[in-house]
Order: sequence, then structure tokens, then C-alpha cells
Amino acid sequence: MTSTATDALVTPEPGATSGPTTAFLRLPRAVRFMVYASAGVAVLAITREITGADQLTSEGTFSSAIQLTMPIALAGLGGLWSERAGVVNIGLEGMMVLGTWFGAYGGIQYGPWQGVALGVLGGLLGGVLHALATVVFGVDQIISGVAINILAVGLTEFLTSVNWDGASARESPSIIAKIPRVDLLPFLEDPLNNLASQGRFFLSDMAELLLALTTDVSLLVVIAVALFPLSWFVLWRTPFGLRLRSTGEDPDAADSLGIAVYRTKFVAVSLSGAFAGLGGVTLVYLFSSKFQTGQTTGRGFIGLAAMIFGNWRPGGTLLGAGLFGFMDSMQAQVDETAHALLVAAAIVFGCGAVYSATKRNWTAVGVLVASAALSWYWYATTDELPREFIPYFPHVTTLLVLVFASQRLRMPAADGKVWRRGSG
Repeated sequence: MTSTATDALVTPEPGATSGPTTAFLRLPRAVRFMVYASAGVAVLAITREITGADQLTSEGTFSSAIQLTMPIALAGLGGLWSERAGVVNIGLEGMMVLGTWFGAYGGIQYGPWQGVALGVLGGLLGGVLHALATVVFGVDQIISGVAINILAVGLTEFLTSVNWDGASARESPSIIAKIPRVDLLPFLEDPLNNLASQGRFFLSDMAELLLALTTDVSLLVVIAVALFPLSWFVLWRTPFGLRLRSTGEDPDAADSLGIAVYRTKFVAVSLSGAFAGLGGVTLVYLFSSKFQTGQTTGRGFIGLAAMIFGNWRPGGTLLGAGLFGFMDSMQAQVDETAHALLVAAAIVFGCGAVYSATKRNWTAVGVLVASAALSWYWYATTDELPREFIPYFPHVTTLLVLVFASQRLRMPAADGKVWRRGSG
């Protein structure tokens, strides 16, 4: 049995005839990924021209967004592996927490790369626990995930108090050794800096993004990004990936063909914990250089939203995580930059209204036009956003994305269903 391949972000309507959208979907996924990313930069470039908020597309903003993307993206990738095998993993947040603590402990005691390995192992143990509960014993997948989230927080707080400064400890000592940082394309640095300094519409903005992607990049980020094309290859171009996806679509059919359904699910869920653990490691090594209680702040759940936004595909998951990471980076920007996002929202809503009009979905057109008008009015009548609102940018974006994208998504057919041989 083979699973139905769906697009990462946009799925054609049933019975849709050929047209511009269908032709676009025939393009290679790498090309479409670049088109989506370029479209996002174009929206930001237009916003910068209208508002004068130059920090919106600066190299520093993009660098911060890329680093903030990694924990979310890796949690989403973990969710993708698990749900492609038919198991919902709400426990990604707890597995990230385990990754932060073990990653910090390993970095302090042994060294940075040993810390990375221990953090991945910590997340893997959380994944194994979830697999034991859901795959082996048939525990409800949501209950198991919630229990792991609670258990991980309690365990790491206990371990923190035992290892560092007694019962009042809320964080670990700082990690002295660092993960190396590299310039990926040093021969392009001077030309890109020259183009970025010219202030050209879109071209300079793209140069800033390319500088952020290739200059002073942590090797941890390089490894994390490489996992996405690797995951795509394994899941869509190998026999193991076909078997894994089959268990998430129709485990009874997969079992009838001799696929070891239980083992495949167990491996997928365990690996999902390892990916989430690596996401927790990035929080430690890219930002604070220490473990801190409450460090993940819901990024495991946002990673699940990125996976859904990406239609259970690696490229779409990374793109969705990039959106949430960029919104997260706004917390470190001046009021003018965050305020300018209202114009970006108005542009996006307006483009969505035009697209919905071509589909004759007049209800959506009305909602999107009203949203665009409200966003523009908010920008025009205020000078800044409430500071209390800015930390919730990723969460608000998550809700908006799921509301507007949910009708074009297709989850694996057996996702979330407890399977037992012979019960079908």
C-alpha cells in the first residue's frame, strides 16, 4: 500500500482542473520552497518601504529569526516522524525539556558535543517512554503525551535541585565551551554586504537574508537544517520510509503485507523524541548557554502547529517554523519594527482576499478584507504595540495560520488511532 502524496502547503481542491495553481504545484518542491521564502521577503520589503522600519529585514533580525526557528522546526520534525507513523506526539514539549537539561548537563560535565549527544539521548528516552505507552500498551496518545510533559518538568526541576545549588536552583551554571561557528560561503560575503548597503528594494533585503544564512552560522544550525532534506529522503525515497508512512495511512494493510507495524511505530516515535531533544539542545547552546526552568515556553506545541501548517512534510514544516521563529524574533526589536508588522499583516490578508476571490469563496474574501482593513487601521491610529502583546506574537500567528490553512490540510489517515493486530 502506498500513501497519497500531498503538497506541503497547498492541496488542490478535489476535482480541480488544470490552471496556474496546478501548474505551480508541478514545480519541484525545492523551487516552490524558494518561491514561498521569496514571497515572504517581498512582503517584508514592501512593509519596510512603507513604514521605514529598516530593522525588519536586517541581517541581525534574520539571524535571530533563524536561530529561533531551529527549536520549533526540530520539534515539528519530531512530530512529523511520529504522526507519519500514526502516533500523535503531544509530549514533544516534555521531550524538549529533557533535551535542554541533559544537553546542559553534558556540556558542563564533558564538553559541547557530548552535551548535544546527551540532550538528544534525553529526548530519545522521552520518545521511548511515549512509544512504550502508546504502541506497546495502547495508552491514549494524548494522555500519554500530557503525562510526559508533566513528568519532564518535574524530573528536570528535581535534577536541577540535586545537582546545582539545592532546592532553590532554577538554572544550571553556564556552559564554558561553545559549538563552533562558521562562514558557509565566505567568497560571497563582500558582494552581499555591498548589495545590502545599497538599500535596493527586495534585492538588498534578500542580500541581508543570505548573509544571515551563510555568515557566522553555528554548526548546530547547519546540522539541524540538514536533517530536513535527510528526513524527506528517508521518508519518501527509501523502503523504510514507505513502510513507515504506510503504517500511518492503513496499518491493517501494512500488516497484511508483512510490515512490522509495531516495530516501525516504535522506531518512529522514539526518533521523534530524539529530534525534539535536539530542539531543546539548540535552546541551550544558541541562546542562554545554560539550562533554565521554563526554557521551552511552549515551543513544542508551536512545533506541532508548524508541522500541521506544513501538511506533515519536512519542507513545509521548516517554512512554517521559519514564520513562527521570525515572529518570535520581534521580541528583541524596537517598538517601530514590531509595529510595522501590522502593515505586513494587512498585505498578507489582502493577498489572501484576492486569492479567495479567484476561487469565488466570498465568505473568506469578506473576512480577509475586514482583517486587512483592521490591521491597517490599527497601524495608522497607533505609534506602537502594547509591549505585553509582543511576546505572544508566535502564539497569535499559530492560531491565525491554523484557522486559515486548516481546510487545505490532510493528515495521515490513521493518525492518532490506537492499532491492535486483528482488530480491524
